[in-house]
Amino acid sequence: MSDKTDPQRMEKIVSLCKRRGFIFQSSEIYGGLNGCWDYGPLGVELKNNLKQYWWRVMVRERDDVVGMDGSILTHRAVLRASGHEDTFSDPMVDCRTCKARLRADQLPEKSGVKQCPNCGGKDLTEARPFDLMFSTQMGASADPESIAYLRPETAQSIFVQFKNVLDTSRKKLPFGIAQIGKAFRNEINPRNFTFRSREFEQMELEYFCRPEQGMELLEYWKEERVKFYENIGIPREKLHVLTVPDADRAFYSKGTYDIEYDFPFGMQELEGVAYRTDYDLKQHQEASGKPLDYFDEETKQRFIPHVVEPSAGVDRTVLALLCNAYDEETVTDEKGKSETRIVLRFHPRMAPIKVGVFPLLKNNEQLVAKAREIQATLRPHMNVFYDETGAIGRRYRRQDEAGTPFGITVDFETLGEKDATLLDTVTLRHRDSMKQERIKISELLTVLLPQVQ
Repeated sequence: MSDKTDPQRMEKIVSLCKRRGFIFQSSEIYGGLNGCWDYGPLGVELKNNLKQYWWRVMVRERDDVVGMDGSILTHRAVLRASGHEDTFSDPMVDCRTCKARLRADQLPEKSGVKQCPNCGGKDLTEARPFDLMFSTQMGASADPESIAYLRPETAQSIFVQFKNVLDTSRKKLPFGIAQIGKAFRNEINPRNFTFRSREFEQMELEYFCRPEQGMELLEYWKEERVKFYENIGIPREKLHVLTVPDADRAFYSKGTYDIEYDFPFGMQELEGVAYRTDYDLKQHQEASGKPLDYFDEETKQRFIPHVVEPSAGVDRTVLALLCNAYDEETVTDEKGKSETRIVLRFHPRMAPIKVGVFPLLKNNEQLVAKAREIQATLRPHMNVFYDETGAIGRRYRRQDEAGTPFGITVDFETLGEKDATLLDTVTLRHRDSMKQERIKISELLTVLLPQVQ
């Protein structure tokens, strides 16, 4: 397993994210809001492509999974029953030298002594629990009964709606309920760009089953989720499946896998796949007094289902896609001069922009009209960027930095001026190889669509 770090590479990726409109610091003009991030025009497209593909694979292409979208504001009783209100905390220490507040379990050690990562000081307070949940008051009163929480995970809204979804969807075990949504944790020390944030998005599936199916389904979902990452362009050799030791698992879990990725700041978790047994439904049934069991028509048995949970971080996966895609190479321009090409080698289905359309000259009405016509044809099917400004090589470079896999250039051959056989053909440029081929306009959709979907 690799745990090498490359801070310089990470700095370049963060810089590119701001320069090209992938990710900005939240409230930057006011000094920034620590642990919160805003996604710009390219970032929101990348993020949406990831979420839509996850939904397609996990929900729409399966008969055994349905979706829901729970509220962010969460009833206090829900998180009391789940155990979050009493136990959802991290160990915190203060550095008496520089006054920094730090997670006790993430302190670096030197000669067996823990020290502050900011100043190197060793004068640290005793660890104490720090509550990770954001609470708020609902309504006009300020009594304890008006307390609600911003949800720390999306899972609990699935568990408390289990019976309603079961009754309305008429599913039989095993089946799953999927959700994509925001969650909030008051992290002591947000770090590594968007990797650990206070506001983040999750893609979670709760897959309900009979007790005897739990361990087998844990293995099944582990394999399915690794395949998912490969299918969005993250190579298998950069993924690591860690079997979480008994001592590190939640007490109710009978088995947990962490799927980790080689980030420039080290190997870190993208997703957890956990067999949570019947803990959550049992807790909510006992606390609410409402039945959350399942009646099996075939065996005539009534029981509380067990659950396997693949839980992925949207923001972490977007960051992994950016880190994996970033590349620099030396190329020769049209004049024979060497230059550094920065390119994001996204898988076409993840790329924010699928194709750039370029008329060779912006002051030629026929070229512009044909380019706009192509843009209009492709736009209902994929995200298209039209660019007529600057030299064609410079336009290619701009799209390379955005990760656009294909470029279409409308030139004089398209108009049939030099060779009648080339009428209504364009130059199709491939981002990764920079190779160009001649293709009929009428064939563009047939060639591009299978690659970007």
